[in-house]
Amino acid sequence: MSQILTIMGVLLLSGFSLPAAAENANYTFETEAQERQFRQLINELRCPKCQNQSIADSDAPLALDLRERVYQMTKDGASRDEIIDFMRVRYGDFVHYKPPMNATTMVLWWGPGLVLLLGIGTIIYRVRQQRREPDQLSAIEQQRLDELMAEEKQQSDKERRE
Repeated sequence: MSQILTIMGVLLLSGFSLPAAAENANYTFETEAQERQFRQLINELRCPKCQNQSIADSDAPLALDLRERVYQMTKDGASRDEIIDFMRVRYGDFVHYKPPMNATTMVLWWGPGLVLLLGIGTIIYRVRQQRREPDQLSAIEQQRLDELMAEEKQQSDKERRE
């Protein structure tokens, strides 16, 4: 009985993957270069609706539309840069995994490095500061320490006499 359930489960799960496989099989190209450009672009362009998924990986309706648009533009002979520029005009620099270096994307390019340098600088500053400052006790702490030391000395003298 459990074998039948296992077989049914495998068949059911394999049925879910068929639409995805069939979806990618619908794209036919005149040349190998067109197919290569299409595959590269759908992996390079990000789905504007999804969180960090390419339009090749996303199942969102918008990603399907973008794949279709890239397919049509590729079939019509548009270059890689023309397709990327078209997508950027429509969806902004976010749509491309490699945004251009300009005033609005400087934070994306330089931000992580600056944060890393700031963190390293802070650590170095704190370590040097701790090395320079000797540990000093306040007057109250010093008095309490002296009292404890005196009590300890009395206790040890008492133990020696016994």
